[in-house]
Amino acid sequence: MARLLSVNVGLPRDIEWRGRTVHTGIWKAPVQGPCRVRRLNVDGDGQGDLGGHGGEQRAVFVYQIDSYRYWQERLGRGDFVHGQFGENFTVEGMADDEVCIGDRYRIGAALFEVTQPRTTCYRVGLRMDEPQMAALLTSSGRPGFYLRVLEEGEVAAGDPIVAIEKGPERMTVAMVNGLLYSNRHPRELLERVLRIAALSPGWRRSFEALARSQDEHPGATGNAGLMPAAAARTAMPGFRSLRVVHTERECADVVSFALRPTDGKPLTVPVAGQFVVLRLRAQEDGSVLFRSYSLSGPPSDQQYRISVKLEPGGAAGRHLTGSVREGDVLDVSEPRGNFTLQPGEGPVVLLSAGIGATPVLAMLHALVAEATLREVWWLHGTRDGPSRSFAVETRQLLGRLAHGRSQVWYSRPAEGDQQGRDYDATGRVGLEALERLGVPHEGDFYVCGPPPFLAELSKGLAAWGVAANRIHSEVFGGGPALAPGVVGAAFQAPHPPPGAAGTGPMISFARSGIATRWRPADGSLLELAEACDVPVRWSCRSGVCHNCESGLVSGAVSYEPEPLDPPARGNVLICCCRPLGDVVLDL
Repeated sequence: MARLLSVNVGLPRDIEWRGRTVHTGIWKAPVQGPCRVRRLNVDGDGQGDLGGHGGEQRAVFVYQIDSYRYWQERLGRGDFVHGQFGENFTVEGMADDEVCIGDRYRIGAALFEVTQPRTTCYRVGLRMDEPQMAALLTSSGRPGFYLRVLEEGEVAAGDPIVAIEKGPERMTVAMVNGLLYSNRHPRELLERVLRIAALSPGWRRSFEALARSQDEHPGATGNAGLMPAAAARTAMPGFRSLRVVHTERECADVVSFALRPTDGKPLTVPVAGQFVVLRLRAQEDGSVLFRSYSLSGPPSDQQYRISVKLEPGGAAGRHLTGSVREGDVLDVSEPRGNFTLQPGEGPVVLLSAGIGATPVLAMLHALVAEATLREVWWLHGTRDGPSRSFAVETRQLLGRLAHGRSQVWYSRPAEGDQQGRDYDATGRVGLEALERLGVPHEGDFYVCGPPPFLAELSKGLAAWGVAANRIHSEVFGGGPALAPGVVGAAFQAPHPPPGAAGTGPMISFARSGIATRWRPADGSLLELAEACDVPVRWSCRSGVCHNCESGLVSGAVSYEPEPLDPPARGNVLICCCRPLGDVVLDL
């Protein structure tokens, strides 16, 4: 009979790691005597990151002594103690290839239900002093699993583990673990696992995404169950030569460029809201700059339009607005980005400030082109008339909509600006103004502008009751970072890495405007990005979780270790790859 060998608990602590502080509860120690298990936790236990651990679905983590023996032999270790893998229950029996999701067990006075395999992250590697441990646990089929507490009660080392009820579908922990993380996702198994009521909501969403991707995008590459939203809309790496066929000054510091292919072949039709990356030789020393610019015109396979703002000290903007002329040829990437107009029937609210108007202007063009009957709100703020772009264009487009509404704010009107003629109100775009205008709460909100504008409006809309999946935003520069468990890290603008310059391939972070040469000591593209304070997302750091999946604008990489499931074509997992030559990343 299976039995409980040890009950292990530990409160979160701060650990120094690579010059950062990690708040983690991965260190557990055995409890002497009985211990009470409650709905959310074991008494005396805690988690440092409740986003990935703990809670009702993950109240108790279980690991088997047989897996201890396996890892002792494989890793050549003899120093393991109970709680070594961060588990609450060290058990004899209950193997991952025997226990099924939905199984119920009584241990001591408590009743439990199996909900999901372990979701591995880098912190188990910290505890084990083995950076690849997250990948090793997952690929070995020995991840361990979580329990939900159905009946609270006391448990103690030595208690027998009694099987009470078998879960439906008889899908083992190892099978479910492989179904998500391996490169095989048979439809029949996806349908089976989704019939298991006990499966935790997070894993259910991942399997639903995999099934939906198979229905909507048959033959698509990548793992839709793990892919972050920022990487979900992929594009092929590389650049095309596009000729500048027209330029137009939109305002005092914004110039638009109309671009057509030099080879006459059709362009990829962008989704309204996407951007392209330009490769520019704007430096006197001949070095290359990469910059991202939103497409501001109507979706077309014949012509792209970008609108460039001349920023103080901006080398790329200065080159484009000052040196590029009609007839010149530019290197332009495929359209990219996930800030795109979504289908639907409800109101569309386009909120922008300054040059943030460019992607939502493309959305306005798309809505006009489809002759939408949706209610469309154009809400824009800028400093004054001389700094306002697209005034005539947006008026004409809104006039062609059946239900178009508009409000424009000037924060500091110029002497010749006239309220009621040039603009509607003095001030800035904000929630109070939206309330006064009667903007519908049930709309889809598209927000683009400087970071304070984005942060304030996104927070306000959420407090206003707008559902998170109806608030879409585009940021200038790098996207939001994800570094689970890391605390107290001060924000720094992206910069070249400290220390001696590298001599390897050129690595360019297109969104952040940083380019630097590769150094062998950098380890991975993720580590180089971190050295440059480029905003990145990660969790496992070993090619399992796909949180770090990012767009590859150009170049090629090699992997070490090989990811369990490769990223989508056109993306890379930066946590475990190195460059094979010059590389440009959408970061």
